[in-house]
Amino acid sequence: MGDPSRLEGMARYGIRTDHAVGVTVHELRRLARGLRTDHELAVALWASGIHEARILASLVDEPAQVSEAQMEAWVADLDSWDICDGVCGNLFDRTPFALEKAAEWSTREPEFEKRAAFALMACAAVHRMDLPDTAFGSLLPVIREGAADDRTYVKKAVSWALRQIGKRSADLNARAVRTGEQIERTDARSARWIARDALRELRSDAVRARLKTR
Repeated sequence: MGDPSRLEGMARYGIRTDHAVGVTVHELRRLARGLRTDHELAVALWASGIHEARILASLVDEPAQVSEAQMEAWVADLDSWDICDGVCGNLFDRTPFALEKAAEWSTREPEFEKRAAFALMACAAVHRMDLPDTAFGSLLPVIREGAADDRTYVKKAVSWALRQIGKRSADLNARAVRTGEQIERTDARSARWIARDALRELRSDAVRARLKTR
């Protein structure tokens, strides 16, 4: 399925192509739909080290069979933003450990491990309607602490997490806006960028109108 001519384009989007073969995410999702969830297959795909195989692993694994040890091993392997976001949004956010790991990883130093913390918060805020708003409200101080990291892939994920949590409910929107205002007063370039990026959406008429109908 690989098409090496796609690698140059992937690289332009900041995706590492050392071990990539040039299969699109659309093709991977279509392939995954033809497979049943299979934990052993997912583990083998991840172990291959192939970029696209690891994304496919996140699509076919069974969240109930994912252990904390597996999450720790996989997060340590992350070397590209798209695998990071794919694993968090396709798999990790559906595990019982999602928010616990998000908070834990937020203090990590490696860029993609730290991005995974906030990507996991963002994805869980969208997908985990079984969790109470209080669980996400407790992450707002963690987001505030993470806002001083100036690395591109981290600060974008911090903004993403704040925006998604703030779109769950009117109460969380108000709390996320207050958090954004606190971040805006932080003496860090990344914090000011995150605050502007998040508050623009959280204060928008479209978001406020949608929350009123819930």
